[in-house]
Amino acid sequence: MGRGKLSLQINGIGAAVVGTGFIGVVHVEALRRLGVQVYGVVGSSHARAAERAAALGLPPAYESFEAMLADPRVDVVHVTSPNHLHYPQAKAALAAGKHVVCEKPLAMTSAETGELVRLAQASGLVHAVNFNIRFYPICRHLHQLVREGGLGDVRLLSGHYLQDWLLLDTDWNWRLEPELGGNLRAVADIGSHWMDLTSHITGQRIVSVMADLKTFISVRQQPVGPVETFSSEPSGPTTARTITTEDCATILLRYENGALGNLTISQISAGRKNTLEFEIDGSTSAVAWNSERPDDLWIGHRGKPNELLPRDPALLNAEGRDAASLPAGHNEGFADTFKALYRAVYRAVAGDGPAEPDYPTFADGHESMLVCEAVARSARDGTWARVRG
Repeated sequence: MGRGKLSLQINGIGAAVVGTGFIGVVHVEALRRLGVQVYGVVGSSHARAAERAAALGLPPAYESFEAMLADPRVDVVHVTSPNHLHYPQAKAALAAGKHVVCEKPLAMTSAETGELVRLAQASGLVHAVNFNIRFYPICRHLHQLVREGGLGDVRLLSGHYLQDWLLLDTDWNWRLEPELGGNLRAVADIGSHWMDLTSHITGQRIVSVMADLKTFISVRQQPVGPVETFSSEPSGPTTARTITTEDCATILLRYENGALGNLTISQISAGRKNTLEFEIDGSTSAVAWNSERPDDLWIGHRGKPNELLPRDPALLNAEGRDAASLPAGHNEGFADTFKALYRAVYRAVAGDGPAEPDYPTFADGHESMLVCEAVARSARDGTWARVRG
């Protein structure tokens, strides 16, 4: 189907977004660019949601989550609230007959994610987890390239995901609170993206892990009032709070085909704003990619010069071209991955998707939770831990 025809079909699909923080706004803007009507948002309070709706030029905010579910115009619910709300809100949206796009982690435990998978599959509704990094055109290109044997047998995966937005003891976000974000923080928040991405590109499950977690900043200054994600340090009163979740982690991984992996995760690496990088070494070639230079793919060879492949639709394979929206030389970035992901999701909602979903589903969210739980067990016991399930 051409993209023009798809736009005509999705124009009749209505959406609502739960959560008005940084990521909630990214969801809204991506939906608008696709031509999806966003009928409203739900926030932690009606006043906060009303303020954000007005700033975004959206219809008046819903009075409550329940009021949003009762709106017959809403076909798809996007859940971008704090982690502890994902399970009850996704479950309620499915029960109300709504398709669901949920931020990761899908829930707080694998028991919850497993239940959501069963409910979603039984419902017949479209269900997706927002592993948006899969939808950089270069990453989509790589998914097809590896599947077609372009690297030979995958042997080694290495890389990192580094940020600095929690470098100072005055930096604060709800993710630091285990009751809201979960017992894993850096691993669940950003490490999960790296592990999902490399597993997806290679088509190989992670089967066991050896993890070392560290909390370097054990006491932080929590602001009395609310704080936006990635905001500057607070100017108002604070209170000291003990921190139990990890600032950084190193993880060894084993994939089901026997490939080895190593990953470094940090939210306290000065100067690293949002750097996801990986190298995949195969038996015939290697590739490397960095999310802060997303339009370039390094390809390594033994017997001929190495290559640098640009994000040029004329040079990418079919999967890469499908995710690309702009001509070569016109950079595509983080926000564009949301648009590409939702194009695939809304194509399924419109009834014109492929037989098998070409986007991450609740099953992928469940798999990610199983890996994270193995990481937590490994760090606690000081041993290799198998990924259950």
